[in-house]
Amino acid sequence: MDALQKELDSRKAEIRKELQLLFKANMTITDWDVPEVDDHEAAKKIVAIMQEALNEIATDVTAGKYDFY
Repeated sequence: MDALQKELDSRKAEIRKELQLLFKANMTITDWDVPEVDDHEAAKKIVAIMQEALNEIATDVTAGKYDFY
């Protein structure tokens, strides 16, 4: 196993936890701002926003934006 893979394996759970925290924080904020919100619908829309952002990052990676980060 190379050094990069070891590093990412050691942080995989942390990265996943941070994404879950971001999602949950946005669910909480949405509940505060819109008390009558449909939580299922809010969750789907927040995931879509997060996915859109991940897709943009993936596009940037493919384009080489982070090759010399």
